[in-house]
Amino acid sequence: MILIGQYDSSFVRRVGIALTLYDLSFEHRPWSVFSDFEALRGLNPTGRVPVLVLDDDEVLIDTHAILDHLDTLVAPERRLVPAEGPARRHSLKVSALASQLADTAVSLFYEKVLHEAPSPVLVERRGAQLLGGLAALEAERNERRTTHWFGERIGHADIAVAAAIRHTRDSHPDLVDLEAYPALARHCAALEALPVFTTISQPFLPPA
Repeated sequence: MILIGQYDSSFVRRVGIALTLYDLSFEHRPWSVFSDFEALRGLNPTGRVPVLVLDDDEVLIDTHAILDHLDTLVAPERRLVPAEGPARRHSLKVSALASQLADTAVSLFYEKVLHEAPSPVLVERRGAQLLGGLAALEAERNERRTTHWFGERIGHADIAVAAAIRHTRDSHPDLVDLEAYPALARHCAALEALPVFTTISQPFLPPA
């Protein structure tokens, strides 16, 4: 398999971490959504990442669709998300909130950096969305005393939150202070110390 996209994208990073935890062999091609946009469009018409090219050349796009496929490649007991019921819904809810946090961070960064005159209304709205997402995740994590979000085993929700917050902090250092979110700070510090997180990692690279 070939994973396309840079690891400073929380979405690409989530896929790379899942592939590694699942012991699935893959090649990583760190294409940029800016400098490699036309090449990306040859695989995904929208030019977005992550893209996963399977061994039979089928192309998967969208983080959630890719992770859903990867879950089918391992035994049920190794999957990083519950199979059914309330536990699965809750895990997907946390992952979705983390995804929305990351999407908002990307949108706010582009608004500030790529526009000569950023929209004050949009900047304020995106900032409020970021802080609201962080507050919700902090409250949720603070209620739990387990090593990981849903127990003692790492899951997709854990990875999604840590990856989203890493990207958000790196791209908006003036806006995100994790000292205000101690439960999330502990969560992220524990995961970022894991070998798979240090390996599947890249400093934030502004568009060039």
